[in-house]
Amino acid sequence: MAEKTYTDNGPMLNAYPDSVGGRLSEMVKFLKSDAAKDTFQSFYILPSLYHSDLDRGFSVIDYDINEELATEQDLRDLQSIPINLKLDIILNHASVQSPQFQDLLKKGKASEYADFFIDWNEFWKGHGTMTPEGYIQPDADLIRDMFFRKPGLPILMVQMPDGSEVPYWNTFYQEVWEEGGKRKYLGQMDLNVNSPKVWDFYKATLEKLAGYGARIVRLDAFAYAPKAVGRKNFLNEPETWDLLDRIKGIAEPLGLTLLPEIHDAYEKKIYRKVADKGYFTYDFFLPGLLIDAIDRADPSRLLLWANELYQNNIKTVNMLGCHDGIPVLDLKGLLTDAEIQALIDRITSRGGMIKNLHGQKNVYYQVNATYYSALGEDDAALALARAIQLFMPGKPQIWYLDLFAGKNDYEAVKRAGEAGHKEINRTNLSAKDVEAALQKPVVKEQLDLLRFRNTCPAFGFGSAFSCSSEGSRLTMKWEKDGHSATLTADLAAKKYSISEK
Repeated sequence: MAEKTYTDNGPMLNAYPDSVGGRLSEMVKFLKSDAAKDTFQSFYILPSLYHSDLDRGFSVIDYDINEELATEQDLRDLQSIPINLKLDIILNHASVQSPQFQDLLKKGKASEYADFFIDWNEFWKGHGTMTPEGYIQPDADLIRDMFFRKPGLPILMVQMPDGSEVPYWNTFYQEVWEEGGKRKYLGQMDLNVNSPKVWDFYKATLEKLAGYGARIVRLDAFAYAPKAVGRKNFLNEPETWDLLDRIKGIAEPLGLTLLPEIHDAYEKKIYRKVADKGYFTYDFFLPGLLIDAIDRADPSRLLLWANELYQNNIKTVNMLGCHDGIPVLDLKGLLTDAEIQALIDRITSRGGMIKNLHGQKNVYYQVNATYYSALGEDDAALALARAIQLFMPGKPQIWYLDLFAGKNDYEAVKRAGEAGHKEINRTNLSAKDVEAALQKPVVKEQLDLLRFRNTCPAFGFGSAFSCSSEGSRLTMKWEKDGHSATLTADLAAKKYSISEK
């Protein structure tokens, strides 16, 4: 594989394998086109690349390529451009359709995977009361502080071959129905990180992803994986860091950089803990900060955040939009509660939809919208936001729909039904849609910005950075080996200029 000769933190495309033209090969064609030449260093392909059955990829059956959407030849073609990959491994859970869980359903406790998943009753044995339904209700003081992602206990009652019902730990999605007199399941079943077989599985999966051309591996839901009685069971310490260190020990010899994915309020400083332990971290603060800065023509908070990143050598992957919503809880501590609420109100007034965690806004929420719509479908605002993103410290990740100035897709939300709000920002584009979008000035402008960012030698994790602001004006500068790049922006006028030496 030819090696990239540009910076070590060049732009990264982000999309599903079927986001353009229905198959990954169509996105590969776009990336090989003159329009996209030299724009991207990396490509984060979401996990519907694998065999999966729920949550558009995040309920993985196995990590083999989903041939309905992609082929291994597509991945080799990407490497030949050359574009390296960022791929997911989901540490906390696997699909009920996974070979391991299916073996458990077939053989029960005789399965070689009997301890691969978490038997709820075994876990809580001696720490609660058995209910008539067959699961242990943990003592109240032991789950008072536990973090729940859905109403009720995180369990799925599973029917064993002998007819008995056994509860298994299930933090996230589940569906159960009867078909032909048999119980059927969909769901994301939590893995038992104390099982040697789970670690064999992690190792084999990381080896497979490296073989696909991955250079960055996103660790989805890692903070839920280590569990203990009486704990919050979200970011348990030190167990979570022990888990990450063990994963890192497998990943580094394979040439993989780890990117732990975690949402939490700025004021809790979890992002600092991740960075201080030597990992990349997501900049989930930038999307909301940037909308707020442009809306209020005030770059001061953005400036503080940029300086904190650089001065503390925090390596991030940053973004505007993504497959999820625009984070807002994360901003607590960077913006006041009143400012966060005002930001939410502005985005929802532009058609965004609020995402709550089972109705509790104070626990976790985001706003679902395309970034273009969140900015009021203002071309100048989108171009300005992209320019600032590309000058922020970090490796910029670009959601495909933002690149093509995609608008909120309300029809997709209707088709998805209940809990389908995320589809507002996941529109699959045809080749004709892309061709039409490429004629838009704001799309051409973004591609030019990305090409500049990817090829200018002033950028890099080892480059010198400085920034300043005066009123609505923002200046950001990168320097390395005699090269420099300077962004001068006026947030009130929604204008910017870039100079290079």
